[in-house]
Amino acid sequence: MRPLRYSINVTLDGCCHHEAGLPPDEESMRYWTAEMERADALLFGRVTYEMMESAWRQPATGTWPDWMNEWEIPFAETIDRAKKYVVSSTLSGADWNAELVRGDLGQAVQRLKQEPGEGLFVGGVTLPLALADLGLIDEYAFLVQPVLAGHGPTLLAGLRERIQLELVDRHEFRSGAVALRYRPASNGLT
Repeated sequence: MRPLRYSINVTLDGCCHHEAGLPPDEESMRYWTAEMERADALLFGRVTYEMMESAWRQPATGTWPDWMNEWEIPFAETIDRAKKYVVSSTLSGADWNAELVRGDLGQAVQRLKQEPGEGLFVGGVTLPLALADLGLIDEYAFLVQPVLAGHGPTLLAGLRERIQLELVDRHEFRSGAVALRYRPASNGLT
């Protein structure tokens, strides 16, 4: 069974709005590229899918936009070519190497996890909350930004039950950000 890994940027006060932390730098983009490469497929809700597509889909010209730094291109290429699953009841279709996921969320994600492979990556805010409530997340990776946002959506706000985690990896960045990787304490993965 391939593990489902939730990864997100979060400020010290728990804000997980995508613009609340430090601006991306070369080191953080290498981290996020590696996170994407650990997965066979990406799992997004509609809002995250549309946000990522608008920023990271390769233009039809085949040339990355001028605003993109050279060190952002490996991330852009990785996410652009990745298989994607989009959980949505409102989209009529999805492209960008994507397939819609409909019906019972728990059953659908269990089926995806049972497929062979290295893992599934989930990002965003709303979908990961539902998956955490269902006990389907096998690993949590937080890139903790040295920022106090004082506003915005907070990490897993509304979680029904407390989830005890155990730290399995930690990495400090030159920027002061810290990548923390956790697994649920009751999860038998090693």
